[in-house]
Amino acid sequence: MPVALLFVVPLTHVTRNCLFICFLVFLPTPIIHSMQAYGLTEHSCITLTHGDPRHSHGVAKKSSVGFILPNLEIKFIDPDTGRSLPKNIPGEVCVRSQCVMQGYYNNKEETDRTIDAKGWLHTGDIGYIDDDGDVFIVDRIKELIKYKGFQVAPAELEAILLTHPSVEDAAVVPLPDEEAGEIPVAFVVMNKNAKENEEDIMNFVASNVTAYKRVRVVHFVDTIPKSPSGKIMRRYLRDMVEKRKEANNSQSGAHCWNA
Repeated sequence: MPVALLFVVPLTHVTRNCLFICFLVFLPTPIIHSMQAYGLTEHSCITLTHGDPRHSHGVAKKSSVGFILPNLEIKFIDPDTGRSLPKNIPGEVCVRSQCVMQGYYNNKEETDRTIDAKGWLHTGDIGYIDDDGDVFIVDRIKELIKYKGFQVAPAELEAILLTHPSVEDAAVVPLPDEEAGEIPVAFVVMNKNAKENEEDIMNFVASNVTAYKRVRVVHFVDTIPKSPSGKIMRRYLRDMVEKRKEANNSQSGAHCWNA
C-alpha cells in the first residue's frame, strides 16, 4: 500500500512568509515522487509542482513553484499602479478564491490593506507566470531595491552570486544613494581558497544581469547574519553598510560602480 508523508518547513531564501510543502509519496516500486507547493496562511496552497500529465500538466520547471491549482484566480500586478501585467513580467501575486481568509482578528485596517474591495488577496510576493503556466516567485515587495525607478530583487542577485565557485554565502541589501535612490550592496562570504577581489565579484554579477541590476558595492565578510530559521537579517546588514558609508566613503575593501 502506498504511504504518503507531508513535511512543511518555512522558505528561507525567497518567500519568507510562505510555506514550502513537500509531499513524499512512496509507491510499491522503489520510486519517490517529490512535490512542492506555494501558499500562505491567509489562503493555503496556490500552486503545486506536479499536475496531471493527461491534461498537459506534467512536472514544473526547475525553480518554479508549480502550476496554479484549480478553482482559483491569480493575477500579477504592478505594485505601484495596480495594473495587471502580462506573462513573463514580474509583479505582485494576487489570488482570489473561496479559500481567502475572512480577515485578521480584530485588525480591520490590515485586513483592508491585504484584501481589496474585489476580493483579491495581495500576497506581498513578487512573481510571474511563463508561457507554459509555470509560476515563479522572485522576492518580497518590501525587500525590493529601487534603483533609478527600476525594481531590483535581492534574491535574484543572491542566487547569481551563489553560482560563483568561490562564493559560499551572500546577501544583498539596499544602500540609500542621492542620485539613484538606492543601490544594491552585496555582503559575500568567500571560501578559503578564493583569489578573487571585490571588483571580480561585481564583474561576475554584471555579466549575468542587465545594467540596472548590477551590484554597486561588495563587502567581504566572515558570515551572513541569519535568524534561527535561516532568514537573512537584512536590517542588521543595512545598518552595518550605512555606518561604514558614514565612517569612510572610500573605505578599503569596498569597490563601487558609478550609479
